[in-house]
Amino acid sequence: MGRLPPQNQPAAGDGPPPLAVEHVTLRYQTDAGTVTAVEDVSFTIDAGERLALLGPSGCGKSTLLRAVAGFLKTSSGEIRLHGAPVRAPGPDRMVVFQEFDQLLPWRTVAGNIAFALRRARGLGRAESFERARDWAGRVGLGGFADAYPHTLSGGMKQRCAIARAFAVQPAILLMDEPFAALDALSRRRMQDELLALCEETGATCLFVTHAIDEALHVGTRVLVMTPHPGRIGAEYAVPDAARQRGTPDFGRLEMEIQQRIFGAALPEAKTAASLPARTDAHHRVEVTHNV
Repeated sequence: MGRLPPQNQPAAGDGPPPLAVEHVTLRYQTDAGTVTAVEDVSFTIDAGERLALLGPSGCGKSTLLRAVAGFLKTSSGEIRLHGAPVRAPGPDRMVVFQEFDQLLPWRTVAGNIAFALRRARGLGRAESFERARDWAGRVGLGGFADAYPHTLSGGMKQRCAIARAFAVQPAILLMDEPFAALDALSRRRMQDELLALCEETGATCLFVTHAIDEALHVGTRVLVMTPHPGRIGAEYAVPDAARQRGTPDFGRLEMEIQQRIFGAALPEAKTAASLPARTDAHHRVEVTHNV
C-alpha cells in the first residue's frame, strides 16, 4: 500500500530541523511554591534521527516531551517544529504513552487506527480502514484487527498504539517510556519491532526512557538529563555497532554512561576494562536515583 504524503515536511536537508528545542524552561505551581521541572534545555533532532532522552525519574524528561507534544506551554524558550513554533497539539506529532489504556475502548484495533487516520489525515472510512488493517498486520495484529482493547494483552495494546502513531506518518513520533510496563521479554521484542518500523519508514523519533540499555538500543543519539531540575548533562552519538546488545562497543558505551551518571558510586566502573559486557535482561541498568 502506498505511503501517505508527508505532513508539511520539507525535503530532507532543506530548511530547519524537524524539531528544535531552544533554551526551554518549564515551571509549575504547587502549594509550596514554584517548581522548576526543566531548566534551559536546548537540542535539535534531524530527519530520520531517533533521539533517546535518558534520565532518572523526576528529572522532567516526560514533562519536556509533553511540551513538545503541545500539551504544556513553556515558561521560557521556544519549541519549533520545522521552524514553526509549537502552540498546541497537532497531527504532526503522535504520542505513544506507557499506559495500556491509551486506546479508545469502544473501538477495535482497526477502529482505533482508522479513527486516527480520519481525524489526522482526513481519509474516508474505506481507505482509513484499509490502511488500518494493513498497519495492524505490520505490527503482528493482523488476526486481531476486529478485537477490542479489553481482550488484548499489554504488549498487544502497545503494538496497536504504535501502529496508530506510525499510520498517521507524523513529522515526529513522541514516545514516553512506551515499554516500561511490559515484562523483560516483551520489552526486548517491542524494542526490536520499533527499530524495524523506524528503519523501514525513516521515522523521526523522540524516545523517553530511564533505562540505559534501551536508550542505546533504540537511539541513534542519547541525551542524558541531570536530576531535578532537568538539564542536559551529556550527549552521546550511538554508532550502529554500539546498538547491538552483547557487543564490546555496546558494553563500553553502556559503562561510559553509567560512569557519567553514577560516577564513583558504582564499584564496577573502576574496573570496567576488566569486566565482560553484560547486557542480559538481569543487567538492565536504570537511572532511578539522584547523583
